[in-house]
Amino acid sequence: MSERDHFYAIVDEVDSILIDEARTPLIISGPSQDRSDLYVSIDRVIPELQTEHFTLDEKQRTATYTEEGNEFIEQRLHGLGLLPADQTLYDPESTTLVHHVTQALRAHKLFLRDKDYMVRDGEVMLVDEFTGRMMKGRRLSDGLHQAIEAKEGVAIQAENVTLASVTFQNYFRLYDKLAGMTGTALTEAEEFAEIYKLGVVEVPTNRPIARVDEHDQVYRSAREKFDGVLKSIKEAHAKEQPILVGTTSIEKSEFLSDMLKAAGVSHNVLNARQHEQEAQIVADAGKLGAVTIATNMAGRGTDIQLGGNVELKVMEALDADPTANPDNVRERIEAEHAVEKAKVIAAGGLFVLATERHESRRIDNQLRGRSGRQGDPGRSSFFLSLEDDLMRIFGSERLESVLSKLGMKEGEAIVHPWVNKSLEKAQAKVEGRNFDIRKQLLKYDDVMNDQRKVIFGQRREIMAAADLSDVVQDMRHQVIDDLIDDYLPPKTYADQWNTEGLYAVCLSQLSLDVPVMEWAQEEGVDQDAIRERLYKASDDKAAAQAEAFGADTMRSIEKQLLLQTIDTKWQEHLLTLEHLRSVVGFRGYAQKDPLNEYKTEGFQLFETMLNALRVDVTQRLGQIRPMTAEEQAAIMQQMQQEQAPLAPSEPITSPAAVPLIAGFDAANPATWGDPARNDPCPCGSGEKFKHCHGKLV
Repeated sequence: MSERDHFYAIVDEVDSILIDEARTPLIISGPSQDRSDLYVSIDRVIPELQTEHFTLDEKQRTATYTEEGNEFIEQRLHGLGLLPADQTLYDPESTTLVHHVTQALRAHKLFLRDKDYMVRDGEVMLVDEFTGRMMKGRRLSDGLHQAIEAKEGVAIQAENVTLASVTFQNYFRLYDKLAGMTGTALTEAEEFAEIYKLGVVEVPTNRPIARVDEHDQVYRSAREKFDGVLKSIKEAHAKEQPILVGTTSIEKSEFLSDMLKAAGVSHNVLNARQHEQEAQIVADAGKLGAVTIATNMAGRGTDIQLGGNVELKVMEALDADPTANPDNVRERIEAEHAVEKAKVIAAGGLFVLATERHESRRIDNQLRGRSGRQGDPGRSSFFLSLEDDLMRIFGSERLESVLSKLGMKEGEAIVHPWVNKSLEKAQAKVEGRNFDIRKQLLKYDDVMNDQRKVIFGQRREIMAAADLSDVVQDMRHQVIDDLIDDYLPPKTYADQWNTEGLYAVCLSQLSLDVPVMEWAQEEGVDQDAIRERLYKASDDKAAAQAEAFGADTMRSIEKQLLLQTIDTKWQEHLLTLEHLRSVVGFRGYAQKDPLNEYKTEGFQLFETMLNALRVDVTQRLGQIRPMTAEEQAAIMQQMQQEQAPLAPSEPITSPAAVPLIAGFDAANPATWGDPARNDPCPCGSGEKFKHCHGKLV
């Protein structure tokens, strides 16, 4: 309850948060059932699959089984005893198995080690495709993370269930005012305007940009491209120009590192494996003759200073000689730095050499922007091949035909403005597609967002309220209204009423044993009269409970029970909406708009959830009662019997527990006084009351 209202948010690197992360929901999750053995068993089958058993769509990031694949998986599951002999994979009882074999296929065929994730200290760590950094604590949902853990042979953590979720888009739209800064927002101006109602203003640089952005060099194969990269690095290194080589994955950064080692070029590697040395590697990247291979970690937000980082050099010098005068050390290092910076500028400044284009132009621009900062000289160049992911999945066929007509020779690169334009069109196409995905996701999340605001608004009111008896009474009366409408429908005669059913449901849902059948036989009694009698009987029962427990205790019970039930029902509702979302697209085959269908059914499911919430709260509150002294004594005796085997065989030398209250009797709660939950237990055990005799209350 300490969170302040959402007034103003200023977001640094705003395009990274509001656009790149927009498809990632913020989730509060809790542990679910452990099915580690099933993941391991199914993981053994996947490597046996042949290419005809599945189809991959890298553009949509999907993997599905073919008919042959389904038959093969069925046979193997029968053989392993995971699927009963009389059952097929697509029987309703096999739903869990289908989910597991699908996620195992995705884990093996779509998620690559050292690209999408890495294994560190026996744990699968996801790698952010935009920043190249490890995302500690972030896990894939729906059992996909567990499938990857089974694939890598590490400990499989329990699945999580979603307790609450909100997308970045809807979270930041909670703020009355929203603003942000970034160097690469212009290409996404349309999305900022449409989704967040934000305009994009371009601010000119402090000093004119002196960096030279060369045309892309396109090779036929990845091998030829890396040969060209190596040649270019050697040429720049020969004149001691600092070089930053950008790669798209850990695997490719290490492959290029091996090539440079073989060629005898000294260098540093910065990727998620070396993130502890990031500050040192970045500080050295601008030094004379430095060669640094990096993933996207060296892109956004990294300041590479020509000649090295003065502050870090001063700190290193003082660590080496703590007795030195700091002012003298700084003066000496600044003079040395000025000389080295002049040499670096003379060599051409920082050379950014990228080995692949990203799906987003913004990520490429961020990498280019490491060079030529504050008016310094520099240059950037992109080395590409027709085997790169972007070219292979999204590249235009026209580009391939043009390159083949030009008759490229072995090791030859094509450098032309037309190629640049064609690549930018491919990137714009991908960005447009991703924008559509985010926009569609937001439309679906807006349905849940409206419901989320209602539920969490109610939850906050409940937490802030001191007395919820009126809320509970309204719920109880609404349940009675629904029962009257169901069992004694309006505009019907008494002989058409289902009074036996009403009597049974009053027992089960209201814990009321009332003579409903006798009431119905009385002269002149209608539905309203029975409703009023049920109101009175339920209110009298609630008043008796409050008197038995004490008013304060009863209010506390009501609050806890309401919050628990809301949380449980909302959790179940989120899962139901998730399932609805996954299948509602098929309504399109019936010429129905899936989004409208989702809105309609989502609202109906929400109404059903609220009704079930009222029934559950009323039912559970109706069943509670104080424990008798005999029941408390029996439970205390049972606890002592359970703890007896755990007691040490030797007598305890410490002094016996002395009760804090004179006349304390463990079997008689009336002698315990009125301790708070966190007070010492009056028995003198030294434990808190809630961990000792308070367990019985």
